[in-house]
Amino acid sequence: MSRSEFAKAKRVVVKIGSSLLTAGGRGLNTVAIAGWVAQMVALRKQGKEVILVSSGSVAEGMCRLGLKTRPKLLHELQAAASVGQMGLVRVFDDNFQQHGLHAAQVLLTHDDLSNRQRYLNARSTLLTLLQFGVVPVINENDAVATEEIRFGDNDTLGALVANLVEADLLIILTDQLGLFTGDPGVYPDAKLISEISVNDSLLDAVAGESRSGLGRGGMYTKIRAARLASRSGAATVIAPGAGENIIGSVVAGKEVGTYLVPDIEPLAARKRWLAGQLQIRGKLVIDQGAVKVLRSQGKSLLAVGVKAVQGQFERGELVSCVDEAGAEIARGLINYGAQEAKLIAGKSSSEFEILLGYCDDQELIHRDNLVLLS
Repeated sequence: MSRSEFAKAKRVVVKIGSSLLTAGGRGLNTVAIAGWVAQMVALRKQGKEVILVSSGSVAEGMCRLGLKTRPKLLHELQAAASVGQMGLVRVFDDNFQQHGLHAAQVLLTHDDLSNRQRYLNARSTLLTLLQFGVVPVINENDAVATEEIRFGDNDTLGALVANLVEADLLIILTDQLGLFTGDPGVYPDAKLISEISVNDSLLDAVAGESRSGLGRGGMYTKIRAARLASRSGAATVIAPGAGENIIGSVVAGKEVGTYLVPDIEPLAARKRWLAGQLQIRGKLVIDQGAVKVLRSQGKSLLAVGVKAVQGQFERGELVSCVDEAGAEIARGLINYGAQEAKLIAGKSSSEFEILLGYCDDQELIHRDNLVLLS
């Protein structure tokens, strides 16, 4: 994807760093936040879906608690995050409300995205919020996350969210103009890198750590995030948050910040992930009507088209879809476990609640979680 194609992006993830949100640690920068919200609202008016990944809960909590340096003890970080999250969410919600939009708070831990069932739950929730026209405001669940399941920085969280919702574009706003050939504070002749492949070895040589003392990031984590985002084909731009209409400028394809070019197209990335990097846990035998719908119409797999269910699997695991002759047609992440799938096979979704006592999803495999193989 070239910069000129950014305007075609349908789904955009915007990540804003702690030093920007808290004016370098002096408390929430409400003026700047109002500006970023207005820019995201403008994208919504263009028909784009927007997800915000926000840092700043710990930094805001530090301000409220009068802490001068970032806590090192986990329980102190969690306490600061709990206090700061209150103000952070309120200011975003107030600003979106002024534009007639609803925001939704979503707190995630690494475990939510590594566990198959929680992955599907998180994905379904976010996509449903987008369908309702809501702007999800996502932060790491610092108040409860333990050291073993922390994302480590919200740049990584932004990338994982971009993977989760298959975003076209990840915009990481920072207090720098972008990525330079060297630390501009040390090397006055360092030049801004306008565009570079996400896997270029030069990136490892120029990456640095955070110097603000507020966040856990730095250019190194932003580069790592861009590489993570590229796994699903998402493009990443590291851009200066203080720039005028910076979000709109990036989406319009203007030469601002640093564009880290993914090495694979989104559809190919999704197909590679589903087809080759997950272990198949079960098999669904589907009728010819379902085969035709999947191949020619690109729709989701409904239970009514399933003739038989084989294997033992849980919700969110990968299953193979074969025709009645045994030829593999597709693979996908299933919305129901094996026992539930056997009960609803061949049935209409209107019968799910009677058969199961609940209806989590109308589709057995949603089209976004399914890839055709033949």
